[in-house]
Amino acid sequence: MAFHPLTARRLAAATPDTRDRYLDLLRVFSLATVVLGHWLMVVLIPGPGGVGVDNALAIMPALQPLTWVFQVMPLFFFVGGFAHAAALRRGPGYAGFVRGRAARLVLPTAVFVAVWLAVGLLLELTGFDSGLLRTATRLIGQPLWFVGVYLGIVALAPIMWAAHRRFGIAVPGALIAGVAGVDLIRFGLGHNGFGLVNVALVWLAVHQLGFCYADGRLNRRVAVALTLGGLVAVAALVTFGPYPLSMVGMPGAAVSNMSPPTAALLAHALWLIGAALLLRAPISRWLARPRVWFTVVAANGIAMTAFLWHLTALFLVSGLRLAIGGTTPPVGSAAWWWSRPLELALFALATAGLILIFRRADQPRLLGPAPMATGRAALGATLCLSGTLGISAAGFGGALAGRAAPLLMFEVTPLRCAALLATGILLLRLPLRRLDQNLGRGCIVEA
Repeated sequence: MAFHPLTARRLAAATPDTRDRYLDLLRVFSLATVVLGHWLMVVLIPGPGGVGVDNALAIMPALQPLTWVFQVMPLFFFVGGFAHAAALRRGPGYAGFVRGRAARLVLPTAVFVAVWLAVGLLLELTGFDSGLLRTATRLIGQPLWFVGVYLGIVALAPIMWAAHRRFGIAVPGALIAGVAGVDLIRFGLGHNGFGLVNVALVWLAVHQLGFCYADGRLNRRVAVALTLGGLVAVAALVTFGPYPLSMVGMPGAAVSNMSPPTAALLAHALWLIGAALLLRAPISRWLARPRVWFTVVAANGIAMTAFLWHLTALFLVSGLRLAIGGTTPPVGSAAWWWSRPLELALFALATAGLILIFRRADQPRLLGPAPMATGRAALGATLCLSGTLGISAAGFGGALAGRAAPLLMFEVTPLRCAALLATGILLLRLPLRRLDQNLGRGCIVEA
């Protein structure tokens, strides 16, 4: 891996003409939209029993069609497929590929987990694990499901790349058919637990389309077919099938399109990817402007940090408001709508402060040579994904009391999950510190 100590501005200026800048924009756009969606949807409700959490879209169900716009996480997995194809073409070997890709996700995530686990333990030891603080330690880690699932995709990517090179477009076709089959067993035969198989199949199908895009298979005709076919399919599924209208989970809903993902979410992903491909040409011309491209490069350098810490910012602002006796207007009222811009600005400001504090954790590391067996690399990635998925389920509170949460067939606790993550990092030999003291802001490591 080659190391280049470039600032964001110099990196933007040095971008070759052959780079697909549109994919970089999609990565930033997808993470930024998820952050904005969380800020808009999360509603904290103080009460005599503590602070409850609700979803603004559950309170205002007429707005749930907006999730067809705000549920853009499939774009991130699609972009990941393209990036992984570029890396795998260089033949890094399984262990080299997994180490390089995992480092960019695992190390900033490990810092986030360490900080919040320490906060949770401190609150528990001092007896302040109540009210808003208890809610925060319970919910703040939920977005880590994305990191865990993506690490699973990374671990499988070399295998899926080999399948792509041999069978091409038939692979996503088979995965889409598998998703439909799983839902048929889940909803038609009543085997609800079987739906968890789609956690792998849905996201692998989207990722595999990124491989197809990297090979030039997704031309304009295919993009139109994906857009129209996906829209018709998702409309039919939510109208005539057992699927809810919302593309994000709603509190108390019998079925969620996200957890586990359903055929409706996959159909949504297909039209979303198709629409994104249709917009590629005009937006790519816009990205050729130096100032615009510099903004995208700079945003890419902080996108993961912002994603990890954006809910922390939400709870910090909400806690301050409660501390000074502030109240939130009823959700959906005119006063609530008028308060949105100010609250979003405060969330963004708090997130910016957290980025300044924790951004170094997201800077690329110079990974030195580490000859490693495929089995060790696979085990390390598996432990990392297990730890992050476990944290997303268990949270950070009640660690000393042994509080547990179900994850598949296991009971997970914060301390066990943190230990799994730490062990995975050690197995992958990921550097916990930057290896070059001159590694500055905007530095990159070419995988």
